[in-house]
This record gives sequence, structure tokens and C-alpha cells, in this order.
Amino acid sequence: MGTVSFGRRRVGGGLALNIRSFRKSVSAIIHGIKQRWMRGSVLAVAVMLVVAIAAFTAISASSLYTTMRTGLEMKAKTATDFFANYIMKSYAEYYDSAYQYAETFDENDRLELQFIGTDKRVVVSTTGITAGTVADTEDVSNVLKTGAISHWTGRRAGTGERVMGVSAPMVYTDGQVIGIMRYVTSMKLADRQVLLRFLLACAIAAVMMLIVIIINLFFIRSFIEPVGEITKTAKRIAEGSYGIQINKEYKDEMGEMVQSINEMSQKIAQAEKIQTEFIMSISHELRTPLTAITGWGETLSYNEDIDGETRRGISIILKEARRLTKMVEELLEFTRMEDGRFTLNVEQIDVGAVLEDSIFTYKELLHQDGIELEYDPYMDDVPLISGDPARLKQVFMNLFDNAAKYGKSGGRITVSLAVEESDVVIRVRDYGPGIPEDELQNVKMKFYKGSNAKERGSGIGLAVCDEIVGFHGGSLMLENAQGGGLLVTVRLPAGD
Repeated sequence: MGTVSFGRRRVGGGLALNIRSFRKSVSAIIHGIKQRWMRGSVLAVAVMLVVAIAAFTAISASSLYTTMRTGLEMKAKTATDFFANYIMKSYAEYYDSAYQYAETFDENDRLELQFIGTDKRVVVSTTGITAGTVADTEDVSNVLKTGAISHWTGRRAGTGERVMGVSAPMVYTDGQVIGIMRYVTSMKLADRQVLLRFLLACAIAAVMMLIVIIINLFFIRSFIEPVGEITKTAKRIAEGSYGIQINKEYKDEMGEMVQSINEMSQKIAQAEKIQTEFIMSISHELRTPLTAITGWGETLSYNEDIDGETRRGISIILKEARRLTKMVEELLEFTRMEDGRFTLNVEQIDVGAVLEDSIFTYKELLHQDGIELEYDPYMDDVPLISGDPARLKQVFMNLFDNAAKYGKSGGRITVSLAVEESDVVIRVRDYGPGIPEDELQNVKMKFYKGSNAKERGSGIGLAVCDEIVGFHGGSLMLENAQGGGLLVTVRLPAGD
């Protein structure tokens, strides 16, 4: 057996609840700023880069294709001028000259040379296209129609390869078109150049986007970190570290916010101290008269000369005096917890026996109020735990009292004991209306009574229970049970 003292533990009340709300609001603001800033700036830059890449690719492709076409047109004009001035005297000579020119053509690796008649049929080709094949493309038709050099870009029949064709008229000295000289080149190399330029633009855009993201993250970090530090401090204040201060290293609006938080922390600490001292003082002052009232009430209740109506009044006085005494004891207990003067007489105990003793103590009282208490024991051996039996019994009695007070409309309370993994688990359930979901997280705060304010009490019973269970290394959880009512689960770690 041993006595264990615990340091100062804070259980937040209304102030802490407001601070938690403030911290959540700030956290939500920080998260929203991050999302909006990154989404806005990065998206804007991304759109601009996409437009720039599209424009760069289009301009590059247009420039490259124009250069290719212009080169082929100049080459075709030079060749046709040569034919017109020195060779062509008749169609037969045109054919022989075209054949000889095709035989000596030394650019077969990148160009296809065709001589086409006025009927659009191929006369000679450097790629061995069968003579007589019809070349019915836009450039050939335009040359025959206008007598001017024309170009065409499209897919080659049969293979589907993308090609560019440039056609120039072959004319007699009298201006009559006798045929067409046509250069055809594959667009594969040009398209590859366009693709490479596109990929290069994408790589540059990716680097720029990475730089923008890094700059944004750096800026956001420089802005968010101070706010995050303030949020952490607010969290510590909400958890009970009243009076802590943030380093005043900011001189802008952030510095004003830090100063406001520091002042708030100091004022909360002062208010909490005043509140605790006031509660302790009032509680001590109330104990003496309440003890006297209870003592005289019990004395008078044994007087046989008192008639029925007066006796009933004395009974009410005793009941209310005992209720007030219990509230005062809870308040004193809580102030001792907050001031670090709380102790546990620790020993190895059978928590099942403590629970059954609490049930035996409370069951008849519940029965008198029309509430049945049902107990589902654990059938195997319950491992021993390290704890204070008196404090744990206080927890169980308080849970039964709460279940009876707030769930009496259900007319039934069920209690169960189980061993789950390395924990001894006690569950207490009532069959009343339960607690609104938005109030569950606040029920264990001191002085919090929720929307069910018609029930009388100090509002710190569950806060005391939570603290005692916490001092035992366990946890106390509240949730609305399926089918109605409140389910309280107490988990206590088993001893070695």
C-alpha cells in the first residue's frame, strides 16, 4: 500500500471551452488560408504556364513548318525555272529531262521528287511510285488551276504518314503548263522537333511551377508559423496552463495579437485563482452550518412529539442539507485536485469487488425511486489493478447517481464488468433520453450542465470522476447508446 500525490491538473470550464472554440477557429482559418493561397496562386500560375506552353508550341510549329514550306517552294521554283529556260522544247524532251533529273536526284534520304502530268498522273518518281498513279491532292489541283506554286500538308495514302507536298508548274516558254514538279517530304522530323520543343517548354514550366510552390510555401510558412505558435499556446491554455506567455518577437499586427493572447492568459489565470479560492472559502464556510443543520435535523426526527406535517418538513430539510453537503464535498474535492493536493492510497485491489460493493450500496436506493439496477458480472477471474478503492467507489457511486438522475425516465440501469486485452472495463448505461451529440464533448467539463438544466447538481460530478480515473491511468468515455440512453465506459489498466 502507498500514498501517491498528484501535481496540479486543470479541468477547463467555460473559459477553457471558449479558448478551445477560439483555437479551432484559428486552426480552421490557418487551414483555409493555406488551401486558398495555394489553390489561388498555384492555379493562376499553372493556367498562365499552360497558355504559354500552348502559345510557344503553336508558334514554334508554325515557324518550323513555314520554314520547311518556304525552303521547298524556293527549291521548286529554282528547279522549274531551270527546266523552263534550258531544257523544255517539247513534251518528249520534258519527259526525258524529268527522267534524267530524277535519276541524278541526290536528296532521296529526305525528299521525294515527283513529276506529274496535267492529268494529275505521276510520270516519274524517285521513290518508284508506279507511273500513272493519280496524285489528287490540294497542291496539285491548285497548281493546275492557278499556275502558281502551292503546298499541302496531310496524310500519305496507304501508310497514313504525315507529309508536306510543294508543287510548282512546269511551263513552256509560251506560258503553257505542261506538267508539275512536286517535292514531298515527311513531317516526322519536324513533328519530332515540335514535340521536343513542347517537352522542353513543359520541363521549364515544371521548374517554374516548383519555384512558385517553394516560394509560396516559404511565404505561407513565414505567415502561418506565428499563427500556429499562437494556436499551440491557446491549446495549452485550453488544457489548463493558464498564465503562460508567448514570446513577443513580432512588431506588426501579429505582435498585437500575441499581446492580446498574453493578457488573456494572465487574466484567465487570475480569474481561475480567484474562482478556486472563492469556491474553497465558500465550501469551507458552508460545511459548518450544513453539519449543524443535518445534526439538528436528525435529532428532531427522533422526537416522537413532532406531528406528521412537521416531521415531513424536517425530512425535506435533512434531504436538502445532505444534497448540499455532497455538493460542497465535490467542490472541495475538485479544488484539491486543481491545487495539486489530491492523493491516492494505492494498493492492489479487486475492482470487481469494489464495483459489487458500490452496487449493493446503491441498489436499494435506486429501487425506492423505481429504478432497477441490473449487473452483468465477469465470470472469470478479474486481474488486480493498482488503485484507491475508496476513490473508485466514489466514481462508481457518482456514475450510478448520474444515471439515476438523468436517465430515470428509462426506469433501468445496466452495469457490466469485462476484461478486454490488458484493461478492466466497466460500463454503466441508462435508458433515458441521452445527451445531444454536440454536448457530449463538453459534459466532463466542470460546471457544465448542458441543455438538461432542469436537473439539479453542481455540474462537476463527471469532471471529478474523469480526474480520478485519469489519476489511475485509465479513461472515462461517454457516448449515446444504440436504442437510447447514455453509455459510460471506464477503462482501468490491470496491474502486472
